[in-house]
Amino acid sequence: MKRPTLIALKTLTWLACLWPLAQLVWGAATNNLGADPTAKITLTTGYTTLLLLIISLAVTPVRRLIPELTWLVKFRRLLGLFAFFYATLHLGTYIALYAGFDVNTMATDIAKRRFITVGVAAWLLLVPLAATSTNWAIRKLGGKRWNRLHKLVYLAAVCGVIHYWWQVKPGVLAPMNLTVVLAVLLLSRPAWTLWQKRLQSAKAARAAD
Repeated sequence: MKRPTLIALKTLTWLACLWPLAQLVWGAATNNLGADPTAKITLTTGYTTLLLLIISLAVTPVRRLIPELTWLVKFRRLLGLFAFFYATLHLGTYIALYAGFDVNTMATDIAKRRFITVGVAAWLLLVPLAATSTNWAIRKLGGKRWNRLHKLVYLAAVCGVIHYWWQVKPGVLAPMNLTVVLAVLLLSRPAWTLWQKRLQSAKAARAAD
């Protein structure tokens, strides 16, 4: 891919990722966040976090299935960092607007309210991934250790979806679409590995014949 094309696509990615935040800022400035602005901010930042995480996890399966799209890997880090950015905004919304920066309230909620417990766990899992997202960190950790560490993104995404399910009222199916897509993406990885092993076994058997 030519550099100008890559720059243009990354610029569009930045704009797309910042669009939910721009909508929230505009809504706040025009007093148009609905009857419950805090809930609107919480839902938007949380949903955007999960959406960006899932899109970043889709990069590997897509480029495996369509080798011509290998260049998508250049956007995975950017998507992951934006996911962490929105996760931090999501957590910050709870700390500032729900808990009122009260440490005791936060400690009680984390201990007793399971959707907050798993939500905080999801954010904590993303912290080391964001902190080691630089080329310098990859060189220091080494490729294998860096890859092992960044597999935490799977657990973070699962915790995020569980957080979403536990937050909505019983019977509300809003998290279903994200849950199904995430499940497919997670299952595609062992399925791909198994398929590759079978292909290698078949090739070895043909070579032996």
